[in-house]
Amino acid sequence: MKHKFLFSVFIIFFILVFIALGTWQIIRLNWKNNLILEIENSLKNPPVELTQSNKKNYLKIKTSGNVDFEKQIYLYNLNDSGTPGFEVLNPILIDGENYLLNRGWIPFEKKDTPEINIFDQNNVVGILITQGRKNIFKPDNDIKENYWFSLNREDISKFTGKKFSKYIIYLDGNYQFPRPKKITANISNNHKKYAMTWFSLAISILLLYLYFRKKNY
Repeated sequence: MKHKFLFSVFIIFFILVFIALGTWQIIRLNWKNNLILEIENSLKNPPVELTQSNKKNYLKIKTSGNVDFEKQIYLYNLNDSGTPGFEVLNPILIDGENYLLNRGWIPFEKKDTPEINIFDQNNVVGILITQGRKNIFKPDNDIKENYWFSLNREDISKFTGKKFSKYIIYLDGNYQFPRPKKITANISNNHKKYAMTWFSLAISILLLYLYFRKKNY
């Protein structure tokens, strides 16, 4: 009898855990849906002056500043077609504050060529995005060769000698090379699928438990 009681407690515990995990995914789903709606609405708005606005994620801005081409960063990445190359980033000083300006993607052979630096720094239109954290599975940056795998803030500070805003400006416009990254609200949203998985596991275990309980009691 004691073993049956402990087994029941064990099963009920796991059912409650799976229900809690499913409920958490529903909460995350609502949060993600609201975020996507916020991004979509923000991207529909006309750009605002950076220095006259409250900075926030996915804000469309226009500004001007002094771009540092000497400390240009080449970040390894794939373009929208899956072709490997570099994203080109530059420090830009705007009203006394340093930002990283992501000007877009180039193929490997375009690295350090003069043509990629033909750029109107007095007419910068872009989107603010909070800088993400380094992925621990990515290799370390080769600062000496200017070959980057992540935007590690310590490495950036060491390379440029500057401190930067938490926001990166993603350039928007019709440039050939670097080709600006297309920013959209198409972000991963699998929380509904995860919730259904957890709830399905909880129901399956409950049904199996009731079946064996009926059979053995």
